[in-house]
Amino acid sequence: MENAEDESQNLWTSILGEVSTHSTSKLPSCKSILVLGDDESGKTTLIARLQHAEDPKKGHALEYHYLNVRDEDRDDTARCGVWILAGDEDHYDLLKFSLTPDNFEHTMGVIVIDMAEPWTIMENLNKWTEVLRRHIDTLRLRPEKMQDLEQKLVRQFQEYQEPEEGDDAKSPRRTTTSNPSGPGGAGSEEDKVLLPLGDTTLTHNLGIPLVVVITKSDAISSLEKDHDFKDEQLDFIQQHVRKFCLNYGAALFYVSVKENKNCDLLHKYLLHRIYEFPFSSPALVVEKDALFVPSGWDNLQKISILYENMPNINPDQPYEDVIHKPIIRKPLQDSKEINAEDEQVFLAKQQTLLSKSITPGKGAQDPNRGMRTPEKGGRIPSISNISPINKTGQVKMEAGKPGSTNEGVLANFFNSLLSKKTAGSPGSPGTPASPQKAGDKTVRSDAAAELDRMNRTRRPVPGVSPTTNNAS
Repeated sequence: MENAEDESQNLWTSILGEVSTHSTSKLPSCKSILVLGDDESGKTTLIARLQHAEDPKKGHALEYHYLNVRDEDRDDTARCGVWILAGDEDHYDLLKFSLTPDNFEHTMGVIVIDMAEPWTIMENLNKWTEVLRRHIDTLRLRPEKMQDLEQKLVRQFQEYQEPEEGDDAKSPRRTTTSNPSGPGGAGSEEDKVLLPLGDTTLTHNLGIPLVVVITKSDAISSLEKDHDFKDEQLDFIQQHVRKFCLNYGAALFYVSVKENKNCDLLHKYLLHRIYEFPFSSPALVVEKDALFVPSGWDNLQKISILYENMPNINPDQPYEDVIHKPIIRKPLQDSKEINAEDEQVFLAKQQTLLSKSITPGKGAQDPNRGMRTPEKGGRIPSISNISPINKTGQVKMEAGKPGSTNEGVLANFFNSLLSKKTAGSPGSPGTPASPQKAGDKTVRSDAAAELDRMNRTRRPVPGVSPTTNNAS
C-alpha cells in the first residue's frame, strides 16, 4: 500500500516538474535569418510577405527586419531578426555586422535566386555560397565548435522522417531535450540507426543551415511563352538546383509572392528549423512552379526520376550549355512599311516648289545663297532669267529657260562680272563688247559683293582667267 502511494506521489512530482520546466522556458530571442541574393531578385518583397506587410520597405546596403514569432502552446512571443544584404559586391564587408562568432550557431542562411532569368541560377548560387564561405572563414571559429555545428547538420539530415498527414495537430513542439546536440540528447539517440550520407550529400558543409528560395516562379509561364521553354528544360534546371542543395544540405523552395505560392509554407518551415515548431508538410515535387524539397529528404535516386522527361538532354551537361541567355531582338518602334519615293519625282516636286517661290519682277532669294548680303538698292535677278556659260567661257543667252539652283547662282555671278568688266573698260584691247541689258547697272553692286566673297576662296572657274578676277 505504501509502495503504491509512493509511486503515485513520484508520478505527480514528475508531472509537476515537467510543467514547471515548460512554463519557465521561453522562446530564444537570439535567433536570426541572413538573406543573400542579387538586387531585384525579390528579397525584400519576400520578407515583407512573410511579415504579412503590404508595403515593402526597401533599404540600402544592409537592411534589418524582424518576424514576429508566437508559440501558442506556451503563449509566448519573440522576434526573429532578418538581415538582408544588398547584391552589390561593395557591400559584402557588411556581413561582419550580421553574421558574427556570437550569433553564428543561431543563424539560418537563405539564398534568394530569381527564376525570371534562369540562365543565371547556377552562377548566382555558386557566387553567394562562396561569399558566405569566405566570410565564415574570417570568423575564425574554434575548430571543435565548428565540428559540432557541422555534425549537427549531418544528424539533422540523417534523422529526417517524412511527416504524415495530421502530424501537425498531434506532435508537440520539440524541446531541447530531444535535440541530439543538446544536453541529454546523446543517450536518447543511441538506439537509432543512422544511414550514411551519399557521396554527394553535404560535401560542402558550412556549419550553418541553408534554404534556397527560387523566387518569381510565376515567370515559368512567361519562359514557356516568350522563350519557348519546354518541360525538358525546366526539369534540367530543377535537377541541377536539387543536386546543388544536396551538396550543401539545403532545403529548396519555389515561391511566387505575386500568386502567393509556397510563401506560408516557407514561413512555417523557417520557424520549424529555427524554433523547432511542429511541421507536417511532405515534399512537393509535382507542380513545377511550387516545388518544396526539405533538407534530408532528397537523394540522387529521387533526382534521377527527372531524367525520364529529358530524352534530348544529357543531365550531366554543363548548365550554361543548355540554359543560355536568349538573344532578344528589339522590334522597330514603327512597324509600318514605308515606301521610298522615286528620286526623279522628288526632284520634280522640289523644282516646282522653287519655281512657285519666285516673285515675278522682284526676284526671289534662293535658300542656298544665305551668305549673300546685297547692298542697298541692289536687286537679285530672277533665276529663270539667268544665262548659263558655255565651254568657251561666253555667256549663252537663253532667256526664259530656268536652270537648276546651283547653276543659276554661278551664272548670275559670271554674268554680272562680265557686264561690270565691259562697262568699266570699254576701250580695253582684246576684250569683246558684251551687249548691255536693261538690268545690268542694277546688278553691278550685287556682283561686286559676290565677287569679294568668291575672291577669298580663290577657286578657279573654267573659261575665266585669274587675271579677269583680279582686274575686277
